[in-house]
Amino acid sequence: MNAMPETFPHRNGPTAPHALPHRALALLSRIPDSLIAFVARFSIAAVFWKSGQTKIEGLAIDLVSGEFRLGLPSLSDNALFLFREEYRLPLIPPEIAAPLAATAEHVFPLLLLVGLATRLSAAALLMMTLTIQLFVYPDAYPTHGTWAAVLLYLMAHGPGRVSLDHWIARRCGGH
Repeated sequence: MNAMPETFPHRNGPTAPHALPHRALALLSRIPDSLIAFVARFSIAAVFWKSGQTKIEGLAIDLVSGEFRLGLPSLSDNALFLFREEYRLPLIPPEIAAPLAATAEHVFPLLLLVGLATRLSAAALLMMTLTIQLFVYPDAYPTHGTWAAVLLYLMAHGPGRVSLDHWIARRCGGH
């Protein structure tokens, strides 16, 4: 007599070993896009915000570490040094590039975090990422590729339901 294992009483039933990958895929496909978008927004915003914080003095906000110091932000001497000596961007002087980068690394992450002008903010940060990849750190393509993938996702799919963009679209009849 050929006995079937107790854990899989029906060879073609829902608990059959070959059904497990399908069940796992079905479960994974239920991850809400809004959750993915929120995690993407928070994560990429943190990357750029933390970079921006290294370029300024007088304001420090890091919710994860608990650092919180309010003040009038100003460009740090270190930022100008980096743009002059290490980054050396073509076509734009360090005295312009440094404050532009510091501003962008604070404004666009804030917008992403609340989900306002998400696609525009993601596009702006993607342009920064491409600039960094092409002109500053060309060997950092694994990191920049990851950033680009997150930013492209946000550009293509938007911020999700937990966002001001979604709220505005609903109020204005867009969704």
